[in-house]
Amino acid sequence: MKLKFCGIRRKEDIDYINIVKPDYIGFVFADSKRFISPDDARCLIKKTNPEIKKAGVFVNESLSGIVNAVKTSGIDIIQLHGDEDADYINSLRNLTDCEIWKAVRVKKTEDILKSEKIGADMLLLDSFSEAQYGGTGKTADWNIIKSSGISSPFFLAGGINENNIQEAISSVSPFGIDISGGIETNGYKDINKMKKIIDLIERND
Repeated sequence: MKLKFCGIRRKEDIDYINIVKPDYIGFVFADSKRFISPDDARCLIKKTNPEIKKAGVFVNESLSGIVNAVKTSGIDIIQLHGDEDADYINSLRNLTDCEIWKAVRVKKTEDILKSEKIGADMLLLDSFSEAQYGGTGKTADWNIIKSSGISSPFFLAGGINENNIQEAISSVSPFGIDISGGIETNGYKDINKMKKIIDLIERND
């Protein structure tokens, strides 16, 4: 089971990350309370264990904006959370060597099946919201995911924490888990919650 901790934005966060060593971390370059600039992300990435893969989260960003952010920050993965389509992803592939992940706000089965044809390297299934492209803190509809018959590997996101992570894994068997708010206390990353998640993941394996 792969693990990604998202919303990294402080030096303290990186100190915690280097201790607990998740497989991936994420920096939010889109409008969010967890926003970080590509320049600041670069400074944190330089202090991060090189074995940990780094993703940058974008929402309806221009192609040139993403390319510039990739060059500035040094991320390995482009994580798209907006309305980006197959043509957009294809164009992006011609401009960068990064992996491309696509988040899907799950409302119905068709959303998942359609996303499998979009050409992303990895899907990230998240909760649906009319108002937000992500970071809602609400769980995705696991029943829809389970019944969709999805064959592509995917990360599960949306409202996952130490109280429901094992149920989430057993319900939909994701390739990985993506957590942000579930490892925070009062809006900041909490190393004890990170360690708890790591422990629960290892127990599940």
